[in-house]
Amino acid sequence: MGQNRELKIKELGLELPPPPKLGGVYKPVLVVDKFLYVSGQGPVQSDGTLMSGKLGDDLGLEEGKMAARQVGLAMLSTIIEHFGELNRIKRLVKVLGMVNCTSGFQQQPAVINGFSELMAEVFGEDNGIGVRSAVGMTLPSNIPVEVEAMFELY
Repeated sequence: MGQNRELKIKELGLELPPPPKLGGVYKPVLVVDKFLYVSGQGPVQSDGTLMSGKLGDDLGLEEGKMAARQVGLAMLSTIIEHFGELNRIKRLVKVLGMVNCTSGFQQQPAVINGFSELMAEVFGEDNGIGVRSAVGMTLPSNIPVEVEAMFELY
């Protein structure tokens, strides 16, 4: 089994928001064989509300990175709520990062770095970084970032 991830979160001084409520017909997490799939997560804040805004319009790059980091915290909270623990996660395998942005905004990968850097902090440089795509689009409820991910389990 892996390190104590919940202890690592405390050591890093991270505050996990409440897990988001379901917004449609889907499973928040699904285990298939040795993989944990996590549905798209938005930037849930500590009070349970969602961050909002569009990159290239009312949000800049640093605000977008912070929103992506908040998505990572929400995802960790969702995993704990619906899977039970983080310690059975061996590594992050794949990330799809979606950025709510104007057509002229071209820094989607830099925004999603906020999510990726958090995962590297929690799971370590090797196990916290996987393959990744970062794309721009329009997102529901005007959230700035949405991320879905796949993890390998022990």
